[in-house]
Amino acid sequence: MNLQTVIIILIIVAVVALFFLGREVIQRGIRVRHRLQMSAIYTNITHELLTPLTVISASVDRLREKAPSNEQDYDLMQLNIERMVRLLQQILETSKSQSGELKLLVAQGDVMQYIRQTAVCIEPLMAKKGLDFKIECEPETMMGWIDTDKLDKIIYNLLSNAAKYTDGENGKVLLQVHTNKRYDHIIIKVSDNGIGIPPDKMKKLFRRFYDGEYRQQKTIGTGLGLALTRELVYLHGGTIECDSEEGVGTTFTVTLPINKESFSASQIDEQHRIDINMARSAILDIANRLHDEEPQELEESNVVDDDAYKLLIVEDNVELLMLMNQLLSTRYHVKTASNGKEALKIIKKEELDIIISDVMMPVMDGLTLTKRIKGDPNYQHLPIILLTAKTQEEDRNEALQIGADSYVTKPFKMSDLELRINNIVENRNRVREEFKGNLAKPIAITIAQQPTNTEPTPDELFLKRAMDCVYEHLDNSEYDRDALAADMGASSSSLYNKLRALTGLSINNFIRDIRMKEAMRLAQQNPLIRVSDLAYKVGFKDPKYFSTCFKKEYGLLPKEYIESLSTTPET
Repeated sequence: MNLQTVIIILIIVAVVALFFLGREVIQRGIRVRHRLQMSAIYTNITHELLTPLTVISASVDRLREKAPSNEQDYDLMQLNIERMVRLLQQILETSKSQSGELKLLVAQGDVMQYIRQTAVCIEPLMAKKGLDFKIECEPETMMGWIDTDKLDKIIYNLLSNAAKYTDGENGKVLLQVHTNKRYDHIIIKVSDNGIGIPPDKMKKLFRRFYDGEYRQQKTIGTGLGLALTRELVYLHGGTIECDSEEGVGTTFTVTLPINKESFSASQIDEQHRIDINMARSAILDIANRLHDEEPQELEESNVVDDDAYKLLIVEDNVELLMLMNQLLSTRYHVKTASNGKEALKIIKKEELDIIISDVMMPVMDGLTLTKRIKGDPNYQHLPIILLTAKTQEEDRNEALQIGADSYVTKPFKMSDLELRINNIVENRNRVREEFKGNLAKPIAITIAQQPTNTEPTPDELFLKRAMDCVYEHLDNSEYDRDALAADMGASSSSLYNKLRALTGLSINNFIRDIRMKEAMRLAQQNPLIRVSDLAYKVGFKDPKYFSTCFKKEYGLLPKEYIESLSTTPET
């Protein structure tokens, strides 16, 4: 083959290559223009739909004022309006992402508390499917810089995706959040034991409009959630990974920066701090209007602490369940169930203080649930508030006769329900103060001083036995709630219920209260005792922690108390 032929062949190859390359460039340009056009169409349609939804929402508000008796219908309408708004906003976010218009605006606040509050609001959706949903944040509080609007979309999409592909029976979803060693990033893990993702589907997982296997799960999907989630994570400069095994489960891991230095000056909002309560409206999308009065701003004292009362709400109406959970979780630890059968499982597993239950429910109604609880000596101390649309006097009497502690008819003001809860809490607090004001062994002393022909009550015997168990292990720092429950031959949940009803104290506080009273008695016997020795004698491994508990209980440090004993003049 001569040189001329080779040159001709090369020219022909180059022309063909240029032709195909040019065609690819043209087609790519067409695809880009088409994508931009579709993005504009999505944006325009979304804006057009948001306008009538705003009008409908305003009309619902006007109807509330004119005919307030249809409160639950309004809440249902408002819920679905806001669901539409969220979906349309997700389309807008996707459109912004395609056009490069997504922007971050981070503010400072308690990152862990915000994530927890966001996730708690999704709990009713998990309850609807019967999933075991847990939230673990380590540490409990952590200041940082986040874009709350973007973060709650990430949390919501990951958790709703986990719920979608996890069956209710024995289904579990776990949200874990922790920080790295430098405390400048948070790691968010959402794990489930659902159907898992086949290896051939993993490559398409974050592709827009990839709808997964939602039809097989008899649920709905748009194919936008995970794609948008990844883009929001990348917008933060974070990472997202997925580890899944078919038939075993899936874990998504998201890492996000939370230090101020990770963001540019235009991305930082110095003027506003994060309001952790914003997550409730952002996730639940339902108005705070079960009661007539305007919603009041939350006070700092309403932040839920570890010793806050624990409520179980049992309601088959998901919208009402979500709303009550939203409102009550600002002051209490809240668990939810959709019927009496689910509630019984939770009661036997969890430590609870009050049960709020609807009467008319599938599987097991509220009256049957009340009978089962009040008929079980392990749980009969649990106060029960029944909610019902039945307004007849005989219905109310029936509920009270089987042991219900209170009865609220629908529609009801949220303030009325809170008043019933507060009455129960106040009664418990009075019992608690009365118990804590007594000597360390009030029940034992009372029984010993009773006439021989007077039998102690079962409650007195129960308390004496519980206190004796603690005293037998007083110097054992490992003696805790589980150990006491085992010695009492009861589950920790049933022991918690009993002690909370009789003393107003949780198991740990009951044990600590006895330790504190004994520490005071030992100090009075021996004013020369060292604080560390005193701490060890009453079961504290750390004298500093003992001093903190002592001061919280009595208002002064143990060293100060011991010194006051040695300087008190004899009478």
